[in-house]
Amino acid sequence: MKHYMPVRVFSESGAVEQNAGLFRECGSRCALITGKSSAVRSGALADVSEVLNRGGIPFCAFDGIEQNPSVRSCITAGRTASAFGAEFIVGIGGGSALDAAKAAAVFAANPELNEEGFYRKEWENTPLPILLVGTTAGTGSEVTKVSVLTDSRGRKHSIHDDRLFAAAAFGDPKYTASLPQAVTLSTGIDVLSHCAESYFNRNADEISRAFAMRGIRLLLQPLREAAEGKEPDLSQRQALYDASILGGLAICGTGTCFPHNVGYYLTETRGILHGFASAYFLPALLEQVMKKMPEYGEGFFRELGVSYEEVPTLIRLCLPENGITMTEEEILSVLPRWENNNSVRNTCCEVTTEDIRGILERQFMKN
Repeated sequence: MKHYMPVRVFSESGAVEQNAGLFRECGSRCALITGKSSAVRSGALADVSEVLNRGGIPFCAFDGIEQNPSVRSCITAGRTASAFGAEFIVGIGGGSALDAAKAAAVFAANPELNEEGFYRKEWENTPLPILLVGTTAGTGSEVTKVSVLTDSRGRKHSIHDDRLFAAAAFGDPKYTASLPQAVTLSTGIDVLSHCAESYFNRNADEISRAFAMRGIRLLLQPLREAAEGKEPDLSQRQALYDASILGGLAICGTGTCFPHNVGYYLTETRGILHGFASAYFLPALLEQVMKKMPEYGEGFFRELGVSYEEVPTLIRLCLPENGITMTEEEILSVLPRWENNNSVRNTCCEVTTEDIRGILERQFMKN
């Protein structure tokens, strides 16, 4: 496997202020891409604005990025940046804002580009340089070349391209301190999904497995305590953030497996937070591996130092009551989207459409 990870990552207290010179290296005019609240609430927007003002770098701000960002919002963000004459993009927020910033960098450099051209990668000009400031400990988008967006049909799709790697990423654990417990749990369980799906991936190798295993080890204790209602302290938030970066590095080499892609459906149709949506199917991944590749699964838990039962128990502790129900008709109608799906095929053991049908029926069909 080729591991290509060019992002400079600064995961430390005061990461933005201590590395202010990197902003000037990217250009003389900037566009900030954020959502409505987290960039402000976390203090990250204030820190970035101060660094830009101190460096004499004019900037505009686009704060119209929603959860599960739409291609339409990214087009608007990119054209706003282009009209301002921005020479680089700074994304501030959780995975939605960071994924949107990557897409906005494409549209800023190619303001006439439409949705179809974006997905076909008909990018005449190279995307603007990107800096990313994370305010959640979850997606690992800071270190990946992936942007997950919702298209005009309401379907989530990921686009992968080396040109979407950020020039640098900044992670200050204090930015995650303002997160509601539900977001801490959703993003934390998303990290667990990334690491497990990377480990149990056909593309996994020793490097990706090392990232995944270290990420889970960092994650387990602070996530368990958060699920029990305890507020993470700064050192635990640092561990959660570092785990999210390791998870991002892991999936950067392997991609994800079926829990992520099947989870997209819950987000699209039921509004379930992305991390929770993936995690609803994570126990099923572990179950499939233990049934079909028991030696590999047992080796994973042995190396991790926990029993098989502990991980699904932790997942259930983190997940909220969802009240989701599906009819057999709905399940049968949606199954074709996972036929010949890359994420399903990437799972280390064979997972068939019938397997997914059984998983959905057991979880969401009433007796």
